[in-house]
Amino acid sequence: MTERRKEKFLEVLRARQTGLTVVMEDIHDPHNVSAMLRSADAVGVGEVQLLYTKDKFPRLGKKSSASATKWIKRNPFDNVETCYEKLRKRGFVICATHLGKKSASLYDIDLTRNIAFVFGNEHRGVSDAAAKLADENFQIPMKGMIQSLNVSVACAVSLFEALRQRMESGMYGKPQLSRQALMKLFDEWSAK
Repeated sequence: MTERRKEKFLEVLRARQTGLTVVMEDIHDPHNVSAMLRSADAVGVGEVQLLYTKDKFPRLGKKSSASATKWIKRNPFDNVETCYEKLRKRGFVICATHLGKKSASLYDIDLTRNIAFVFGNEHRGVSDAAAKLADENFQIPMKGMIQSLNVSVACAVSLFEALRQRMESGMYGKPQLSRQALMKLFDEWSAK
C-alpha cells in the first residue's frame, strides 16, 4: 500500500462519526440507496441501518454503489422496534423525517448528539410506526409548492447540516473511534 493511500485511510477513519447514522426504511430505488450511502460516507458515517419491513433491499449496481459500499457497514433489520431498540441501547436519539405540525425544523435540532436519521420509502415516506416510535420528528423547511425532496437529497441535506454543526463543535478534530477500532478497520480496508 502506498503511503498516500495509508494516510487517506487514517484521515477518513479519524473523522468517522460513531454518533451519527442513517436508517433507510424500505428505500426501493437502488440509485437512491447508493446516493444515500455516498452522502453518509462523505460526512463520516461509518454504518447505516437497513430497515426493510415491506420491500426487499434493492440490488445495487456495481458502478453506482461500489465506492460507498466498501467503506460503510450495513446493519439489516426487519422491524422498527428492534432497529430502534438497538440504536437506543447505543445512545442514539432517533429523528424521523415526517411532515407534521409538531415536527421540528432540521435547523433547530442539536445534531451534535448521537443522532439516527430515519428516511422513509420514496412513495410512502416514513411509516406511521417509524414516525410514532421515533424520539423526535423533523422536516426540512421548504418555500416552494413541493413539500418534499427526493429521499437521497433529503438525506444529504440532513447529513450535511449535521456535518456543519459537528465541525463548529470541533467533533471532527478528535477521533471518535477507539485506537483499537480504528486500527481494526484500517486493517480491513487495507485488505480490500
